[in-house]
Amino acid sequence: MNRPAKDRLYQHIAQVAQAIGNSHRLELLDLLVQAPHSVEQLALAGGMSLANASQHLQRLKHAGLVVGERLGTTIRYRLADPIVARLWIELRTVALSQLADVERALDEYRPQRQQFPTITPAALQAGMMRGDTLLLDVRPPEEFNAGYLPGAISIPLDTLPTRLTELPTDALIVTYCRGPLCVYADEALAQVIARGRRGARLEEGVAEWQLAGYSIERLAA
Repeated sequence: MNRPAKDRLYQHIAQVAQAIGNSHRLELLDLLVQAPHSVEQLALAGGMSLANASQHLQRLKHAGLVVGERLGTTIRYRLADPIVARLWIELRTVALSQLADVERALDEYRPQRQQFPTITPAALQAGMMRGDTLLLDVRPPEEFNAGYLPGAISIPLDTLPTRLTELPTDALIVTYCRGPLCVYADEALAQVIARGRRGARLEEGVAEWQLAGYSIERLAA
């Protein structure tokens, strides 16, 4: 057996594991699952300095997980391949399943998540077909524009307080955001219920929806 060659093989594969073995880089991947973003946007969303965000993105780039594209003076990053989204989701799923600390941390980050009703994709689709369910995407506009669940309307979380009167009073309002590690849908649902509307949360985001075999929609270019 060619031991040195086998060692090199596993060392190259380990590059991917080493690249994602950092909490900040995992958060960057989670953001890029939603849509391409500039370094500045990623740094702001991730609570990092511009220099730190750039360093983490370079590490992800060297591992073949993201691609940077220059647009004028701005560099925008995107996932190198849809399989990277699957890698992130599978890693997150294993962590939630195998590590009790992850579940406890999620409860701490989303303290209302056990209080709110949830809805399955199948039940959501049935309700929308009947016309008695409205799906609300509360992510930032650039993420909605990059891809959204069929039939969803976009009301970003920061604009929701002034737009609650636009929501129907006789429909089930379903909120969703970036997936189960995102708190936006919880915060939106709390506002919806406080105004006397019926509401539920969809735990899945765009990436989870696609991996389950459902299609998404995008705004026309």
